[in-house]
Amino acid sequence: MTQRTTARQLMKEYGRTHAREAGIRLRNTPAPLYQLLTLCVLFSVRIKADIAVAAARALFEDGMRTPRAMAAATWQDRVDALGRAHYRRYDESTATALGAGADLVLDRYRGDLRRLREAAGGDPGRVRELLQEFPRIGPVGADIFCREAQGVWPELRPAFDSRARHAAAELGLPKTAEGLARLVDAQDLPELAAALVRVELSGKTELSGRKET
Repeated sequence: MTQRTTARQLMKEYGRTHAREAGIRLRNTPAPLYQLLTLCVLFSVRIKADIAVAAARALFEDGMRTPRAMAAATWQDRVDALGRAHYRRYDESTATALGAGADLVLDRYRGDLRRLREAAGGDPGRVRELLQEFPRIGPVGADIFCREAQGVWPELRPAFDSRARHAAAELGLPKTAEGLARLVDAQDLPELAAALVRVELSGKTELSGRKET
């Protein structure tokens, strides 16, 4: 099996991005970019991925899809939505972080994270730094945002964090982000990165249908 074939098989088995799971139709427009940021906040604690995704869906179902709507919701509204998704233990602190983060998006970027992109001046490292100024977002949350957003912000490409690169090495794929990027079309990079992270977290080193040679 060639490396390109392995990459295609990997995306077929594991290539569903977290944004897609959360019902986010990611585009370079204010609402979906903010929804991705919200998802990253939810992932930035020690909690199962499916619960974080369910929590995002619950918030969005309750209308908290934009920073203005998130800020207008009460703290209890946010806690209640998180609770329905079984986002326990972190629900109260996360509700506070989401409210403060929405205020920051509104105050600093006038509700539009594309202005964060402009402030970064095309520098992926600066994008990560600015993301980490939001409550609860650390290096892992910034990596998740960049991994998912590279489909709409080309300057972030190729975004493969250390977990993705480790999984790639275990599967016999290139160990560098640049090498991995050569295996798929640019629009497929988020799916390949997501698939590699899922494999890393699952502990699997073999794909179904892939035989040892």
